Amino acid sequence: MKAILTVLKDLYGAGILFFYYVKWFVAIGVPVLYFQLDYKRNYILDILWVWCIILIIKDFIYTFVLKKSYCDGDNCSTKKKDK
Repeated sequence: MKAILTVLKDLYGAGILFFYYVKWFVAIGVPVLYFQLDYKRNYILDILWVWCIILIIKDFIYTFVLKKSYCDGDNCSTKKKDK
């Protein structure tokens, strides 16, 4: 059971890193593949594209509408500290 949980944690971490760095390439690249390069329709790529668009919208809402940060601690603050 511990081995399964370890594998699931590793997959979860890899998924977070994948979508954090790749979502913009997928969101822009899939329409280019379909409309410019005449790539054959693929349902898995369609689902991946929709998921990346949802993540981009979520990031936009968190950043600009709700003005939330992923890091609320002192380490991530952008305010200048007086000495």
